[in-house]
Amino acid sequence: MNIKVCGITQLKQLQQLDGMDIDFAGLIFFKGSPRYVGNTLSARDVKALDADIRKVGVFVDASVDEIMRVVDDYALDIVQLHGDESPAQCEELSEQIEVIKVFSIPDDKKDIDEIVADYDDVCDYYLFDTSVNGVKGGTGKKFDWKKLSKSKIEKPFFLSGGIEPDDAVKLKGIKHPDFYGVDINSLFEKEPGIKDMAKILQFKLALKK
Repeated sequence: MNIKVCGITQLKQLQQLDGMDIDFAGLIFFKGSPRYVGNTLSARDVKALDADIRKVGVFVDASVDEIMRVVDDYALDIVQLHGDESPAQCEELSEQIEVIKVFSIPDDKKDIDEIVADYDDVCDYYLFDTSVNGVKGGTGKKFDWKKLSKSKIEKPFFLSGGIEPDDAVKLKGIKHPDFYGVDINSLFEKEPGIKDMAKILQFKLALKK
């Protein structure tokens, strides 16, 4: 199972994650986020980094041109779309770079397959986060993970939303052929944008064993 650590704001921590063989690092380019990297991480430094970790740029309702400028500036490997991006925009981007489309799952009976249907052919990965009272993601809350086992998702997907260090056993118990990875963030931090590397390592070891 792959691990994506989102909300990185320091070059040193990006290098540390690479040294720990973490699979993906998320860099947030939404100015409304407390983990916005525009003022903390130099594009030149990130682009020059010799690392195997895959760099994911996180965007919210940005234009294709803006996203691709940032992709080039930071040498990003993947883009993650966390807003209300249309299938057409996802398709345009996916012709140039791999795309993760985020879906915030509400606590109602709406079917996950119904939620993703329009995006099946226009992105490379899904990411499922939690929607609480209309707030999309960043809530630190879990949705009902049983919804995943009932779905017919046929695309690699990440699971996000309220994942904490002690969740490794529960995560390993999720049985779905396309469960590709977990996305962790706020519950592995000392403060917004500053990760607790000991917690991440502990989680990785528990998840991989």
